[in-house]
Amino acid sequence: MRPVRAAEIRASFVNCSKGEAQRLNLPADLAERPWADLDFLGWRDPQAPARGYLVTEQGDRLVGLVLRAPQAGVARRSSMCSLCLTVRSAGVSLMVAPRAGKAGQRGHSSGTYMCADLACSLYVRGRLSASGPVVYETLTVEEKVQRLTANVDTFVARVLRSA
Repeated sequence: MRPVRAAEIRASFVNCSKGEAQRLNLPADLAERPWADLDFLGWRDPQAPARGYLVTEQGDRLVGLVLRAPQAGVARRSSMCSLCLTVRSAGVSLMVAPRAGKAGQRGHSSGTYMCADLACSLYVRGRLSASGPVVYETLTVEEKVQRLTANVDTFVARVLRSA
């Protein structure tokens, strides 16, 4: 992913109001992010732990999604992230995104299980190690990155789909 500025991030959100996008808390370490290793920018809001954000490149534009995680504590069993297919012990959450447009205004949403820290790109590349059973794959890192990107694109398309 290319490095992005705060203004670009705020303008990218498709499933919240412009006012909400202006008020959301951006990562404090935005300039230090490992951009070359990111397939999407993801972070949790330290002031609102049930909120997360995902910003990805879709063609020549950025698309940002507001995510909600469950309020309850995370179960201590191993689960698999639907985006990067990493198995983690207590590190995967159901993340729900309000749908974009009128569907979202009517309360429709789309959800999937994701790494709770939204660091899928770093797990796929081996920059972070997951706490859980290790699943050995014969895929190359490049193939895992392609799979992650396709899974993110599929999730974003579901959020953008009008109902």
